[in-house]
Amino acid sequence: MIFTVNTLAPYILTSLIERPERLIYLSSGMHLSGDPGLRNLSHNTGSYNYSDSKLHVLILSVAIARKWQDVYSNSVNPGWVPTKMGGKSAPDNLEKGAETQAWLAVSNDKEAKVSGKYFYHRREKHFSPEAGDLAVQEKLLALCEEISGVPFPA
Repeated sequence: MIFTVNTLAPYILTSLIERPERLIYLSSGMHLSGDPGLRNLSHNTGSYNYSDSKLHVLILSVAIARKWQDVYSNSVNPGWVPTKMGGKSAPDNLEKGAETQAWLAVSNDKEAKVSGKYFYHRREKHFSPEAGDLAVQEKLLALCEEISGVPFPA
């Protein structure tokens, strides 16, 4: 279920939509613990987890930035915010978590008009270097296409 919702659905939606001006994907700081080798995905080990999915959606966003150079494609870490999923004791600010996504979607600030980046609270942050690896990106796209039957548009 995690793979279907967090990785495959964004891949399919991206593949089927008319190219927008901007794409914003929801990742997480937990992406740093994800499997960049895609072993859990490609071998169906049953050990695929949330961290894997958040790394994979980051890889997807960076791949889109590379392939669709006329689209601003970025990922956001909204933080551990108090939602049904995050729980009432989550320490981060819900408004700040949403603010970055809205800013990237509509702002004309030069800091928002970038692509292939990862943001937390409107600031560009370091992300797992594997997400920038061309071979990893192509492998993820190929696996998602194989599993979904939906080709990624050129």
